[in-house]
Amino acid sequence: MTERTSSGLVSTAWLGENLRDPDLRLFDVTVHLRPSSSGPYTIESGRADYEKSHIPGAAFLDLVRDLSDADSKLAFTMPRVDALARALGAAGVGRGCFVVAYATTTPMWATRLWWMLRASGFDDVAVLDGGFGKWTAEARPVETGSRSYPRAEVALTARAGAWAGKDDVRAAIGDGAVCTINALSPSVHSGESSMSYGRKGHIAGSKNVPYAALLRSDGTYRSDDELRALFAAVGALERPRVICYCGGGISATMDALALTRLGHPSVAVYDGSMSEWCRDPDLPMETGA
Repeated sequence: MTERTSSGLVSTAWLGENLRDPDLRLFDVTVHLRPSSSGPYTIESGRADYEKSHIPGAAFLDLVRDLSDADSKLAFTMPRVDALARALGAAGVGRGCFVVAYATTTPMWATRLWWMLRASGFDDVAVLDGGFGKWTAEARPVETGSRSYPRAEVALTARAGAWAGKDDVRAAIGDGAVCTINALSPSVHSGESSMSYGRKGHIAGSKNVPYAALLRSDGTYRSDDELRALFAAVGALERPRVICYCGGGISATMDALALTRLGHPSVAVYDGSMSEWCRDPDLPMETGA
């Protein structure tokens, strides 16, 4: 395997050169969020899409079924570290492996897996920059059917400070040492969108750096200088700590990856995000930009 990245991203060119490496663990982690009349969306596994077409050698990891806390009332909740270790081991992730994740739609599913592993002390993980879309746009090979890796064992240890709970987020309101960032679209942040998670607007005092603004037209991350300007504009880079949130702790990990790339020393993701916050009418929200 050519040199492993510490930036959180690998290029399609890098992956093409390393597809046959025995230490590579390549996973399609696509999930679809379909519009719903009873809420913001319904959740659909991307497994059927994977079986129709995927990068050669890739296996499928089901974020909803296999890598979420089944006992939580919220979708996508981070499982206990020991449960995550068992699920990853069953998928073939072990000591010495290098994990690369991609999705056929938005990269937030891949960054979610990236953050889950990093938050569990597993740093040998990256996201395919540009995802499946860039891979196929370059006329690179694909295959059908399904693949799997041999079962393995992996030891994980929770990284302190990687996740924030609602009490942490509430305590951050008005705290000049913390910048809380909403990764959702500007219209959802302002409350102007017809879509909401039960209450319109955003967590009081939070700033908006939409996940879509982090990407170029080909789905790759913008340059570090461009990312730095986006986060500097909301004061994130001058604050000792940043908490990222969204609707359910997924697109927030795109902001978390960008901040980590920029070298911010203390980044957390609010796992419950708006799906949890909006359920409690005592938790303050605001509308407007």
